[in-house]
Amino acid sequence: MTAREYRGFAREKIREKIRGKWGLLALISFIYGVLLGVVSAISPWIGSVVAVAVGGAFSLSFSMIALRVIKDETVKVEMLFDGFRLYVKSLLLYLIIGIFVFLWSLLLIVPGIVKAYSYSLSYYILAENKEISANDARKRSEELMYGNRWRLFCLDFSFIGWILLSLLTLGILLFWIIPYMEAAHAAFYRDLVFQTPTDGEKDVPEENFGDGGDTE
Repeated sequence: MTAREYRGFAREKIREKIRGKWGLLALISFIYGVLLGVVSAISPWIGSVVAVAVGGAFSLSFSMIALRVIKDETVKVEMLFDGFRLYVKSLLLYLIIGIFVFLWSLLLIVPGIVKAYSYSLSYYILAENKEISANDARKRSEELMYGNRWRLFCLDFSFIGWILLSLLTLGILLFWIIPYMEAAHAAFYRDLVFQTPTDGEKDVPEENFGDGGDTE
């Protein structure tokens, strides 16, 4: 599938299966932004510590929500905190990814970016395979992304127009764009899993990710 098809698939799922609820996803993004913003306003140092402490859990929550969107499942505001049910694993994953990306970035910025893309599916993997370790989720992401990093980069780059447009709204439009991008990433992840299933993913239903993907 192309970047346009992933975007189309994500947009279709948000519009049709959660009819009129794109605003709900934007609200979830807004609440997250407000929570971190309030903490940072109290103290930049404390804000940085809190961002690290909760970054993994919230990243896992967003991955869980995005997967529910493309699976046509119900999404609720309180699901923003579902990632805290696996707090230790999500925190370890956040720290492991941060350390590895940092170390690779010491070589040159490009290797750091490459590794960041290699680990970009880690939270989706943890969301669907809660029994695995944080490091195994990272390794599985690296396996899935082998030969697919450029494809995901192209998907991200395809949102550049929306991101630039958000500047005209002082960033407000990002509350709608972020869920859109997350859903597209989830579709990308599920597409790779569908192509290369593992024993731990046999219970994952085989969905047709091409349906509606060519709408623009």
